Amino acid sequence: MKKLIETLKNCWKVEDLRQRLLITLLFTAIYRFGSFVVLPGINPGMLEKLQSQTSTGLMALLNAFSGGAFSNASIFALGIMPYISASIVMQLLAIAVPYFQKMQHEGESGRKKINWYTRILTVAILLFQAPSYLLNLKMQAAGALASGISWTVFMIPATIILAAGSMFILWLGERITDKGVGNGISLIIMIGIIARLPQAFVQEVTSRLQAITSGGLIMFIVELLILYGVVCASILLVQGTRKVPVQYAKRLIGNKQYGGARQYIPLKLFAANVMPIIFAQALMFIPLAIVQYQSDGASSVVRQLLDNRSLLYNIIYVVLVIAFTYFYTAITLNPTQMSEDMKRNNGFIPGVKPGKDTAEYIDTVMSRITLPGSFFIAFIAIMPALAGLLNVQQEFSQFFGGTSLLILVGVVIDTLQQVESYLLMRHYDGLLNSGHTRQGSVSAY
Repeated sequence: MKKLIETLKNCWKVEDLRQRLLITLLFTAIYRFGSFVVLPGINPGMLEKLQSQTSTGLMALLNAFSGGAFSNASIFALGIMPYISASIVMQLLAIAVPYFQKMQHEGESGRKKINWYTRILTVAILLFQAPSYLLNLKMQAAGALASGISWTVFMIPATIILAAGSMFILWLGERITDKGVGNGISLIIMIGIIARLPQAFVQEVTSRLQAITSGGLIMFIVELLILYGVVCASILLVQGTRKVPVQYAKRLIGNKQYGGARQYIPLKLFAANVMPIIFAQALMFIPLAIVQYQSDGASSVVRQLLDNRSLLYNIIYVVLVIAFTYFYTAITLNPTQMSEDMKRNNGFIPGVKPGKDTAEYIDTVMSRITLPGSFFIAFIAIMPALAGLLNVQQEFSQFFGGTSLLILVGVVIDTLQQVESYLLMRHYDGLLNSGHTRQGSVSAY
């Protein structure tokens, strides 16, 4: 504890770091304040049906990423997800379309062009999602709109407000990245997720205290121990890398020698990040969307697909997560391109011929580390369902795994590393000097 207090004092002593931390806190506070500002003309006291709709399924995921703004009919209801969707589409286009592939290799100018296209695509997505959100709001809480205002008239300004709110969140994220600490977009997503933690924790404690005669407190302690173990496992998953040694040839230019040093290519055990879980969840929501338009007489198979704690649901979920892990790793990492870049810079892997053999070697290594990584992420993905079997409340069980936990772990580690770098530049001890995070990774051989 004394070490932590001393480190916090050191953070306050570094003027640049102090200013960045204060700016980050200010912008995140603005974001949280905006999450409670309701759309003009909407009565927040009549949104119970919308809030119950966002307790499960795809709506719950969107509400989690928006920090509850989705269920509050806030001006920030659409959150940052339209920009995330646009970024994913641009990543896929950069792999499949030669025009965008060329743009990726143009350096800073190419990056600016891609960012411009991403913003244009974000606006296009917003102009589709905002009316869809308002139509759903009309179905769930038609009486929430002030009397004397028709929904037809309300849709146009509300669409503009929702789109402007999402773009303002994007601006806040970029300002945090430039003038604050950490990646602004990731921090905004993390703040939205962690905003639900206090309420979920209180609900879980209350439910366990009510079951005190059946060992409720002991079960709550067991829950905390399991949660601690899952968080530690997630840190290992996020940080784990396989270091591939690369030797660069020596070059003599005049009287100086260049190259000759041995470096490493850090191939991450968790290269796909949270995308496999997001894609798998999106597919698993399809049965729910179909059944909503059918009668109550659904088959037993469909009923199991609607229950995220059923065996069939979790088996299909695990298979989808593993498949998407391989898919997303394959489209984001190009062994042939890595081999060509290495060869162009006079680098080679010791014992492996440059060119095709190097590409095959990198592909083999990636295949070997992706297999355990995919099983690991699949296990993390179904942890909320396993926690539910222990009678953990649904809100609190979401922090035992899945997208929420992996985003929290990844963003916190990235932010702490950046704070650490500022402290080390001023010759202060950092937050992570006793762990492996300072080196940036945990070796996963």
